[in-house]
Amino acid sequence: MPPTQTRTLQPRESTGLADRLALSRAATEGSHLRTDDFADWLAARGRAHAFRVERIPFAELDGWSFHEPTGNLAHRTGRFFTVEGLHVTEEGPPHGDGPPADWYQPVIRQPEVGILGILAKEFDGVLHFLMQAKMEPGNTNLLQLSPTVQATRSNYTGAHRGGAVAYVEHFAGPGRGRILADVLQSEHGSWFHRKSNRNMVVEAVGDVPLRDDFCWLTLGQIAALLHRDNVVNMDARTVLSCLPLGGGQDGALLSDTGLLSWITGERARHSVRADLVPLKDLPGWKRTGSSIAHEAGRYFRVVAVSVQAGNREVRSWTQPLFEPVGRGVTAFLVREFDGVPHVLVHARVEAGFLDTVELGPTVQYTPDNYAHLPPSRRPLFLDTVLRAAPDRIRYEAVHSEEGGRFLRAESRCLLVAATGAEAPRIPPPGYAWATPAQLTSLVRHGHYLNVQARTLLACLRATPVSSR
Repeated sequence: MPPTQTRTLQPRESTGLADRLALSRAATEGSHLRTDDFADWLAARGRAHAFRVERIPFAELDGWSFHEPTGNLAHRTGRFFTVEGLHVTEEGPPHGDGPPADWYQPVIRQPEVGILGILAKEFDGVLHFLMQAKMEPGNTNLLQLSPTVQATRSNYTGAHRGGAVAYVEHFAGPGRGRILADVLQSEHGSWFHRKSNRNMVVEAVGDVPLRDDFCWLTLGQIAALLHRDNVVNMDARTVLSCLPLGGGQDGALLSDTGLLSWITGERARHSVRADLVPLKDLPGWKRTGSSIAHEAGRYFRVVAVSVQAGNREVRSWTQPLFEPVGRGVTAFLVREFDGVPHVLVHARVEAGFLDTVELGPTVQYTPDNYAHLPPSRRPLFLDTVLRAAPDRIRYEAVHSEEGGRFLRAESRCLLVAATGAEAPRIPPPGYAWATPAQLTSLVRHGHYLNVQARTLLACLRATPVSSR
């Protein structure tokens, strides 16, 4: 018989972690880089490398082609991702009435799971987080603050035949440090087909050499940067939202069990069928030599770009990107009930989700897509957010969406204090009030909060919010 193995029980929760994270949140200056000097540091990193992004016709894509007979856009290696068609039928309309929704669209299919990882280390008694100045071709300003590692499986396994991904051994190797957060989270359910990424925060063991284009920042410094437009990228925001930050009152309008039951009920009452179909001759979409666009001129386009980036594993490449038509608006309406802040969440149905429904912001729309509709058919709460007086806006910044797949995709992110008349205690079907602490609990598990809600949760943590 094998020798008896002894095991040591471990605490179910990390002892002292909440206090260490709170200390990092309170630290508005770090040991390595002053917050006031960050803009100069980022600009210097931009000057250190040559960046260029140009639109090109599909015919100039290198390694990409439309395959016959489907017309799907794919790379010759079969890696990275494909652009395919999607046919969606939703049999459970948001308000329970009317015919089933039915539409076609292009979609990104990328079945591999990527790593979004932030490395943590203590300096002078305060946790710091290793952030990267990373160029993404879709970013409006190209260079933004990203996680330590932001890589698809194709990238960190070398399918691009480029250089190694820096620091990936802390997240994918056997010698990882102390795991502070590790959860699979969805990407944009409207543009990806069942895509997930591994969101990780790992506290390093031993020395961590500081490479060019990287910097150590406290949570307090990152919170300050979240108030600046187009600085902290989407991947950094979603990873930061997964940290198990403590705090917050115990009370809530819905108990945790009640909130979970409501989510389960929303998932049960919606029936969504999303079938991959050929991209060729997709109903409602027209392909030209340089784009695939909707016949009404709304939603988004598929385009192609040529990229040069001096600090990437591969210095030049071409690829397709999705380009939205218009800037998005994502917002939480905020109210206090018995002194406890709550945000109004929406049970969002998106065709690309693994489990039909995830919690999204109160408002998550591109207003230009609804400008032609009469008021009675416009999305709930959209006009409440768009017409909010400045003294009701508790947080506002423009943030980029995923710059590796989307071209100049930006959202105006808002936290808006609402009155009882605007957002009643008993909300319409498909909406519920939840506390930030409840969202923090849910985000520790995959596929409960969508990527837009995770962005707003990160912004909420960076902002003292009151509805008064």
